[in-house]
Amino acid sequence: MIETLSKTVADFLCTSPLPHFIDGKSKPSAGGATRNVINPADGSTLAVVSFGGKEEVDAAVCAANAAFPAWAAMPPAERATLLHRLADRLEKNAATLAAIESIDVGKALNAAESGDVPFGIECMRYFADFSTQAQYQTPLPIKNMEARTYRAPYGVCGFIFPWNFPFLLLMWGIAPALAAGNTVVVKPSAVTPLSTLYVAQMAKEVGFPPGVINVVLGDGPGVGTLLTEHPLVRRISFTGSPRVGSMIGETCGRRLIPCKLELGGKGAAVVFDDVDIDDTATKLAAAITGNTGQTCCTATRWIIHEKIYDQFVARVTEILKKTRIGAPLDRTTEMGPMVSRTQQERVLGYYAKGVAQGATVLLEGGPAEVPGMKGGFYVKPYVLAGGPENVCFREEIFGPAAYVTKFSSEAEALELVNCLSYGLANSVWTGDLKRANRLAERMVSGNSWINAHNVFAYGLPYAGVNFSGIGGGVNSPHTFYDYLRDQSIARPL
Repeated sequence: MIETLSKTVADFLCTSPLPHFIDGKSKPSAGGATRNVINPADGSTLAVVSFGGKEEVDAAVCAANAAFPAWAAMPPAERATLLHRLADRLEKNAATLAAIESIDVGKALNAAESGDVPFGIECMRYFADFSTQAQYQTPLPIKNMEARTYRAPYGVCGFIFPWNFPFLLLMWGIAPALAAGNTVVVKPSAVTPLSTLYVAQMAKEVGFPPGVINVVLGDGPGVGTLLTEHPLVRRISFTGSPRVGSMIGETCGRRLIPCKLELGGKGAAVVFDDVDIDDTATKLAAAITGNTGQTCCTATRWIIHEKIYDQFVARVTEILKKTRIGAPLDRTTEMGPMVSRTQQERVLGYYAKGVAQGATVLLEGGPAEVPGMKGGFYVKPYVLAGGPENVCFREEIFGPAAYVTKFSSEAEALELVNCLSYGLANSVWTGDLKRANRLAERMVSGNSWINAHNVFAYGLPYAGVNFSGIGGGVNSPHTFYDYLRDQSIARPL
């Protein structure tokens, strides 16, 4: 695989082991521990990385804590200048970054180039600019008193990221925190750490002070737990499963520090009988094949009006059958492999469980064969149908899978949407905008989209409720202010 990459990417991957980034320096693990990063396209070893623990977490947090006073005291415009320099450097090296992201996650290179990388860079620019216009203090009109609310950064912020969108989620997390004056310690997924290390390298090259950005490689118990429990960490952000999120929330609750939890989802798409069937089917098919379905907010429950059910099913399965499954770096690939064998087995396991519980197979799933990629973690997109009691309707699969059920009335559709404990993102598809807005407001979720799914823009809040998250969201002014604490300042007159 390395032989097919650019020299820049190959040189980056061939450093063995790739070290942690702590206090502005590349550092191997104190005990010499390493871990292989597996190429999801063919099962080979893509890179060898250092694998850390308590010593690395302590060093990173202490470095971030030491760097905090000077970084927080820096005028917002100066911090914004550094963030823009980093954005410029990432943009200059976007092709390299996209290739690293593509081979590490298994996502189609075209998607990384046109979506993840430019949108992530835009995030850094958005919060850099916002920080220069933000209100850091608000006068309070109180009788016989000169008073104001002052907003100050927290200090060291810990970030624990998943493997599905390593670069994009890194930007969504650290850009507002850094712009607000905090320092950061990042634990990327042990499965996909490469783009995070590349960003840290770029940050050093453009002049970020040592200790402002730190990256510790490792797993949840060995690094994530220690980061969450560290007494110098003042705020935690976690993106991942509800199970782990609840554990982190419990720890933060005991420590009385705020946490942001961006968790899983089981998004529903309600499709009424007045839609353009071909257009809607095309967009919902793309929703489950994009990033090989490994997107927490995507639409995996398709709730279709009974009048168009047969037509919709026929069209969407026809589209999915034509999905071009291939190697990530192949320009013709529409859907790459799952990120790991574990994830491949999970997706195939849900298919088997759904069928065993009586689901009707509308489009057959199973492993996919890709020429020249023996050993890769490929699966076929699949579609099952039936009632809401099936496990594939109720649980997050995190793969190119959809579950279809019928509805006849608006009330029935809404009940099907809201019957689960998740609350991340749903969509309603109809030409009747009054009906669309009515349902959008009554769906229990952080995000309701109309005639589209997976809608993101800077300035548009994105967050979850219930099992899908707590503690604020991303991508908006609310996010920036989440990384500032309120402090009252008063002088009696």
